[in-house]
Amino acid sequence: MTLAPAPALAQTPTKKEPVDCEQVKCIALTFDDGPGKYAGTLLDTLKKYDAKATFFLEGQYVKSRPSYVKRMATEGHELGNHSYSHPDFTKIEPGAIRSEIQKTQDAVKKAAGVEPKLLRPPYGMADLQVSDIAAEFGMPMILWTAGSQDWSSKNVEAIQKQTLAVAKPNSIILMHDWVKQTVDGMPSLIKTLKGKGYHLVTVSDVVKSQDLKPGDIYPVPEGWEK
Repeated sequence: MTLAPAPALAQTPTKKEPVDCEQVKCIALTFDDGPGKYAGTLLDTLKKYDAKATFFLEGQYVKSRPSYVKRMATEGHELGNHSYSHPDFTKIEPGAIRSEIQKTQDAVKKAAGVEPKLLRPPYGMADLQVSDIAAEFGMPMILWTAGSQDWSSKNVEAIQKQTLAVAKPNSIILMHDWVKQTVDGMPSLIKTLKGKGYHLVTVSDVVKSQDLKPGDIYPVPEGWEK
């Protein structure tokens, strides 16, 4: 008589514990201006290496590539608002700023069923008026601690070298998913970062301890006054 094998309890899916970035080394890779045409490949890489990212989306591209946005949300990435058509918010009227933000909120909600909770103003340009409008939408503004310079170099090795040079615990790194070389170099970059002990997490994971309020800006730019 043969006994039936015991049920494999290990196969029961378990919800992963959230990462505590005060206890472990975290880094947030952020991708602006998308979803770009290489976003699918990037999402494949992030999934393969169990890495999370934050996508600051432009509404015009959300509208043209909604399936990528839905997949980003489904696979646990964070979606942020990066305006509809990328104007400098400090040079347009308040009504136009509100329209840029709202149209993108609506586009993301339609594509993915969620609304962004974070705003990254185009070019990282903000002033007190932009801060007040962000507060109306209940959103803090997220800039970056350092950039990959990917839009400038468009070179895989240069992007990797620059990113690793500025990688520090709780860094927020600016990248772009429309830069093919960024996406091409991502598997190696993620492996290297993980090898250095980093957890690749969302911006909200990194800034959790900052207790940001709507209209706040982080990291605070030099010379910024509340």
